[in-house]
Amino acid sequence: MSAGEIFWDVVPYVTIAVVVVGTWWRYRYDKFGWTTRSSQLYESKLLRIASPMFHFGILVVIVGHLIGLLIPQSWTDAIGLSQHAYHVQAVTLGTVAGIATLVGILLLIYRRRTRGPVFMATTANDKLMYVVLVAAIVAGLATTLMGSGVVGEEHNYRETVSPWFRSIWILQPRGDLMVQAPLSFQLHALIALALFALWPFTRLVHAFSAPVGYLFRPYVVYRSRDVAPKGQLVGSRPHRRGW
Repeated sequence: MSAGEIFWDVVPYVTIAVVVVGTWWRYRYDKFGWTTRSSQLYESKLLRIASPMFHFGILVVIVGHLIGLLIPQSWTDAIGLSQHAYHVQAVTLGTVAGIATLVGILLLIYRRRTRGPVFMATTANDKLMYVVLVAAIVAGLATTLMGSGVVGEEHNYRETVSPWFRSIWILQPRGDLMVQAPLSFQLHALIALALFALWPFTRLVHAFSAPVGYLFRPYVVYRSRDVAPKGQLVGSRPHRRGW
């Protein structure tokens, strides 16, 4: 077994351990720091543009990665989706989402660099996170174009990277498959692992506690303090709870 195979067999589990232990530690000893540290109070115009763009783009990117990494090629072949058709939709959606994510994060970084109060609220860990996050996005866009043959020689990552990723979760790592992947894919995977290792120690940790339950909360009735006839409410109307 080569050093490369050992590396791709071991490092994913080290990363998972860091994420799990780091997240536990952050929640146990830094509950007050478990937040996005919102800076909307300092500046909101750029934030209204950049934040939705980044979050929409990154959501599509994550879903696309999960589909590409978890669903075997044999499954899409079985439903009649050709490899060419799969690549066309993957490149189209991946490129659009990747560019939206990149533009969004660059605007957020520009906002932090040019707005004094926002910059002062940025920690050293967050600065490092921004660098790694941008690198991951750029590497992802590059591998999307390279893997599809738009730039350079086409590579079907569903025969190397995807089965390697699935092998990690069934505790039968296949580092040999990752060794066969082009350098661009290996670099993208390495940057992604670094980003996940940093995740618990930055503002990204708030993703683990997204307020999804807010969408399903019942309405709260606020009653007016106006004097009304006995037994009658004045100005009562339902409102959603605020965050």
